[in-house]
Amino acid sequence: FFQDCILKSYFSKHEVLSDSSFRDLLQDELSKFSCKLLPGDPNPQLTLSGLERHLIGEGSHRHLSSTIQLQIPPQSFPLQSCKLVMIERLPSGVFADPFELDHLLHHGAYAAIGVFGDTNLELPSVSSNRSAVEIHMNFKHNTSSGAMSELGIRIDLPLHARYAPLHESGYSEVAFGTPDLLVSCSMEGSSEKRSCLIVPSSDSNRLRTDVVVWKIPCGIMSYTNVVSVVTFATALVSTLVIVLPSVLYSKPR
Repeated sequence: FFQDCILKSYFSKHEVLSDSSFRDLLQDELSKFSCKLLPGDPNPQLTLSGLERHLIGEGSHRHLSSTIQLQIPPQSFPLQSCKLVMIERLPSGVFADPFELDHLLHHGAYAAIGVFGDTNLELPSVSSNRSAVEIHMNFKHNTSSGAMSELGIRIDLPLHARYAPLHESGYSEVAFGTPDLLVSCSMEGSSEKRSCLIVPSSDSNRLRTDVVVWKIPCGIMSYTNVVSVVTFATALVSTLVIVLPSVLYSKPR
């Protein structure tokens, strides 16, 4: 079930992230995947009962926390292993550090994680393109108890703010859309029989989550002239403090 990154396939054909183009590719990729229902159950095994998202931390370095609530009916057969794929298409103005994500992967936080798109960490918001992060996470769950069970999965994604354009309010607002969620579970003893849950970001009714907004501090346009004058004066005084003593002490006595 999606052993390779979907985003890798997308960026092999496109240079810039476009929501419409990505939705088309995702639909095409899903059409190639056959998910057979588990025996004895005519309904899908997995349902999404909730998705909660919020930002953790302050300043320009924060974590986007997502808690995914999965509901598994009591008639389900014991599940051997499950895999969750979450695709987070980041808005312009924030980025994920590839080295930081590699650190999470090295410590076993996720089965696979990668950032695709514009990974230049130094570019300001106005000069950068969007990027996206794909996270693969493996988990196991036993449904043999005969009762309705609910499983909560939490994913924390470290993010950084780019230098935002000037704005009179002193803040630049960045809104996060809903992620694409793909879940697959295989029945014990039969890897061919799978129960699947596919919730694209366009299906907002099933996701039922509030928009997460990050207010990033930025410069105020009306202060531009004052800042320029003060900066120039400070640089001039600093230069004189360095140059004048050098000139005076270099004269022969």
